[in-house]
Amino acid sequence: MLERMEGIVLRSQNYGETHKIITLFTKERGLISAICRGANKGKSRLSAISQPFIHGQFLIYVSKGLSTVQQGEIVHSFRSIREDIVKTAYAAYLAEFTHRTLEEKKRILYLYNELLQTFHWINEHDEYAIPVIMFELKLFQYGGYSPVLKMCVNCSTENNLTHFSIREGGVLCSTCWHMDDNSVLLNSKLIYILQVLSEAKLEQVGQINMKASNIQLLQKIMDEYYDSYGGAYLKSKRFLSQIDHLM
Repeated sequence: MLERMEGIVLRSQNYGETHKIITLFTKERGLISAICRGANKGKSRLSAISQPFIHGQFLIYVSKGLSTVQQGEIVHSFRSIREDIVKTAYAAYLAEFTHRTLEEKKRILYLYNELLQTFHWINEHDEYAIPVIMFELKLFQYGGYSPVLKMCVNCSTENNLTHFSIREGGVLCSTCWHMDDNSVLLNSKLIYILQVLSEAKLEQVGQINMKASNIQLLQKIMDEYYDSYGGAYLKSKRFLSQIDHLM
């Protein structure tokens, strides 16, 4: 059955000498894997549309197994991402994280819109750590291992939240923080920011001014939290860490 879909290319891999298999996150059907026949040929009409991070319109023959891309038209190529190795690393990480978290052929419109908005942000801005953290938190939530941020994970109070515990899976109050000697001290502003980032859509958020040290702290927490609960090794995360260390 032929269907027209809007989608983002999360992954592209060679298949034989002339074909590519792409993984699309589509607006209409969620994740779909499809073959682009002849995409590796120089003059192929599918060559450009089968590149990673492409946002496009696709005409796809959908089958129970591997679907087939018949036609495609680029909506946005995210050129700035492609021309910057750091932006490429972040986009590749988000693409792999999305691919490893979502289920095949299950429509998840809010995550599709958030990923698209995040790619646009990375493409257009020089500072994008906060939007990346926002999307990470939403994938944590979809995956069923979102941290508890609104109340103390031990006693459920919403007052005097002071620490974040990887082991306990969320924030601890000033009375319970000693449950985890490795919990991280966070000021009330940072805890509030985490709460906002976990719930807000990117389009609702303006500029969030944060010290570089605070951003790095939140990134470290996100990394360690995923390592503890995410369950899947992400190759792109290792490359991203190497890039960050060189900056």
